Amino acid sequence: MIRIPLLLALLAAAPAHAATGSDPDWPCIQRKQPHLSLGQLWTGPVPDEQVMKLAETPPIAQLAARLEQRRLPLDQAATLIGDFAQGADDRQLTALMQAIFARIDRDRSALIAGISRYGRTQVALADRIKDRRTRFEELQAAPSPDFDAIDAEEEALDWDTRIFEDRQKSLTYVCETPVILEQRAFALGREIAGHLD
Repeated sequence: MIRIPLLLALLAAAPAHAATGSDPDWPCIQRKQPHLSLGQLWTGPVPDEQVMKLAETPPIAQLAARLEQRRLPLDQAATLIGDFAQGADDRQLTALMQAIFARIDRDRSALIAGISRYGRTQVALADRIKDRRTRFEELQAAPSPDFDAIDAEEEALDWDTRIFEDRQKSLTYVCETPVILEQRAFALGREIAGHLD
């Protein structure tokens, strides 16, 4: 049987999340910011054109790819950065940060686009649940109720509600992932900046 108060609370919560920013499909409490700027995460020199090209060279790009991976603990990342810094000048260190930033910003932007799609799906599902609820009530109020149709509509309503609830439960993790990427980029930037002359 449908838990009507819980369902109504969940449906009311979905638009509230969307209302916190300018994008009605954005389901997270955090403000939607599709791209970061290097200045938010890095206190070192601003990369010039030569540093940008240096960031694309295989040794720096490969190290950045490894450092960006969240499964690599930050203490191990610090060791890798320290090893790199022993033979690197400030331009190479800045290029490493630029390479890390470019990778994290790209991955984070793709993730944010996915979260927006997730939000659109939740809004559409909430609308479908409202429509099913209305249809369910109409079937029950009919002068000659069709109990088979009522049962089928109730089953569909239960199923959609279960899916909606499960997706709402995972929303906290989904919304935290861009923040985790930002924190990693900041931590790596601080570590690299510590080796600048």
